[in-house]
Amino acid sequence: MALFICLPVFAIFLAAALHAQSQSDRPPWARKKKPNSDSSTPPTTSPTTSSSTSSNSTAPPTIVNPTDSSSADADPAGQSAQERGRIRVSVNLVNVLASVLDDHNRPAPDLPREAFQLFEEGVEQKIEVFEQETQQPIDLALMVDASLSAHKEILFEQDSALRFMHQVLRKDDRAAVFAISEDVRQLANYTDDFGQLQNALHRMPPGAGTSIYDGLLLGARTLERRSDERRRVIVLITDGGETTSTVDFDAARKAAVRSGALLYTILIRPVKNESGRNTAGEHALSTITDTMGGAMFYPDAITELDAIFDRINRELRTQYRLGYYPTPRGPANSYRSIEVRISSEYASSNANAASPGASTSTTYQVRHRKTYLTGPQ
Repeated sequence: MALFICLPVFAIFLAAALHAQSQSDRPPWARKKKPNSDSSTPPTTSPTTSSSTSSNSTAPPTIVNPTDSSSADADPAGQSAQERGRIRVSVNLVNVLASVLDDHNRPAPDLPREAFQLFEEGVEQKIEVFEQETQQPIDLALMVDASLSAHKEILFEQDSALRFMHQVLRKDDRAAVFAISEDVRQLANYTDDFGQLQNALHRMPPGAGTSIYDGLLLGARTLERRSDERRRVIVLITDGGETTSTVDFDAARKAAVRSGALLYTILIRPVKNESGRNTAGEHALSTITDTMGGAMFYPDAITELDAIFDRINRELRTQYRLGYYPTPRGPANSYRSIEVRISSEYASSNANAASPGASTSTTYQVRHRKTYLTGPQ
C-alpha cells in the first residue's frame, strides 16, 4: 500500500527535475518564461503612440516622446480635482471662440452680445453663453518644423517662440513642444515650467523630412484629451514643405476639427518665387487653418516673428466666447457648419457713434472655427 502511495509522488518529483534540467540545458532565448503571478500589472505601452484615422495601408504615425515620466502632467486631462468632481449637464452646448478684427486689422475688444449673430447650417442660433475676453485657460501645442530645409533659422525661431510663451502663458495655462521632421517628437508635455519648455526647444534635433500632416493629427489628439473647460491652440512654425507624412490631408483636417483647437500657422518661405516652393503644402495648410479658425502669417523676414507672436498673443487675450444649444440638433457624428457675424445694424450704429453723420459702417472681420463634429446621441 505504501508503495502505491509513493509512486505518484516520485513521478511528480522526477518530472519536475527533468523539466528543470531541460530548461538549464537551453540557451536563455529558448527557455520558456514563467508566467507573471502579479496579474494586476498591465503590459507596458507607449502613452504617446497614436493610430492613424487614415484608410491608407501604411504604418500609422507615432509620437516619439523622449521625455521621462517626471515631465508629464500629473493629470493628463488638464483637470483639477474640482473640475473632475463637477457634474456637467451642458452636453449639447457648442462653444465657439471668436477673434474680431477692426478696419485696421487690430483686435476689437468690448463688443456687446447684441453685436453678434451666430448661425449653424444657415439657421440663426440663440447665444446662451457670452464672455468678453474669455478667461478660459489655454493649452498650447507649439509645433516647430525641424527638417533640414527649415533648420537654417531654427535658433531664432526657438528664441522667439520662448519669448512668445513667456508672454502668452498665464496662471493655469500649459504648453507642450513638438518637433516635426520625418518623425513627430514631443519634447515637452503640457506644463507651465519654462525651464522644461526652454530645454525642449533648445534640444530640437534636425531631421531629414517634414511630416506636417502627422504632426497636426497627433498634436490635435493630445489636445483633444485635455479638459473641455480649456482653450486649445496649435502654433505651427514651418516652411510648408510636406514630404513624409503617413496620413493624408483629410485625416489631418478631421483630427484638427474634432479637437476644437485654433491653428495659427507661421509660414517661413525659404524662397519668394512660387516656382521654387511647395505651394500645394502651403494651400493645404491655409485650408486647415481657416477651417480651425486661426490665422496664417507670411513673414518676409525671420525678424518679423516677434511681431507675429505679439499679434497672436493679443488675439488670444481678446477672444470672445459664444455658446449655444443647436436648434435643430444635427444627426449624430455629423459635421455642422458654423458662421459668426457682426450684425450690420451694430456696425452702422457704432460707426455713427464714432463719427456722427458717417455714411459707411465699420467693417469687422471675424475668425472662428467653421465646423464641428456632433457627438453620439
